[in-house]
Amino acid sequence: MEPRILSIQSHVVSGYVGNKSAVFPMQLLGFDVDFVNSVQFSNHTGYKSVQGQVITEKELSALVAGLKNNGIDQYSHLLTGYIGSAGFLKEIVALYQDLKAVNPNLVYVCDPVMGDNGKLYVPKELIPIYQQFILPIATILTPNLFEIELLTDIKITREEDIWEAIAALHSKGIETVCVSSAELPACADKLYIFASSRKGAPVKLKLQIPKLPASFTGSGDLFSALTLCLMQQTGSDLKLSLEKTVATLQAVLKRTLEFAKGKEVNPRNMELRLIQSRDDILNPKVLLTATVIDGS
Repeated sequence: MEPRILSIQSHVVSGYVGNKSAVFPMQLLGFDVDFVNSVQFSNHTGYKSVQGQVITEKELSALVAGLKNNGIDQYSHLLTGYIGSAGFLKEIVALYQDLKAVNPNLVYVCDPVMGDNGKLYVPKELIPIYQQFILPIATILTPNLFEIELLTDIKITREEDIWEAIAALHSKGIETVCVSSAELPACADKLYIFASSRKGAPVKLKLQIPKLPASFTGSGDLFSALTLCLMQQTGSDLKLSLEKTVATLQAVLKRTLEFAKGKEVNPRNMELRLIQSRDDILNPKVLLTATVIDGS
């Protein structure tokens, strides 16, 4: 089957988060992408006000029924990001089962968007659903540090805790785990990505990345989309995929920061410079090398 992705994430009319951050780079990299917007907002929640709609699990089910009835529910990948209700998340499980029946080799890339920096921004009822139903079916998981704590009930204060949490996720059946932008108390001036794969020969990787003097909305959605595409293109070479993903992401963030320099500090000026980074998405310049922690 040629790569064809179903992406279910948030959508904003203006700006770049959720599907607006993920679909363009995936298409640019040559993937057919169908997408469902779990919410449709005027802008992301970093602005002073937000207007829009939230689709329900019944509406998602109806969309999926339309795909099924027309025989166009054949996907190589399922990608999910922000989901705001327990009912909708449970419907994702049913959707996965339907897509898996059509394509037994379906790859499910899950970005468990629940919160960051100790703050939960989805209902707490979603946590046990992720733990009990989503983790056993996900192929690739891309949580941040706060989210991996929520998923594993392991408090992370040092690097060893991260590897313990990743091992716990592997024990649920997840092939690949990439923990994005991890900041540890002992290294507060640095950011790290920790990644581990049990597909083929097991490998554990750590990649140090520059900590830029700003926060960016939508970067996690971009990270997950790039990870999906590059893991497919490299034949699940985690090291190369991670290095290329980070190279692209760093180029986008630095371009965004450069654009905002000298301007008023507001969400509009900090929207990801995604379109302007087309060449970096197509041809990432790898400058940072991942360290192999354990290849056994």
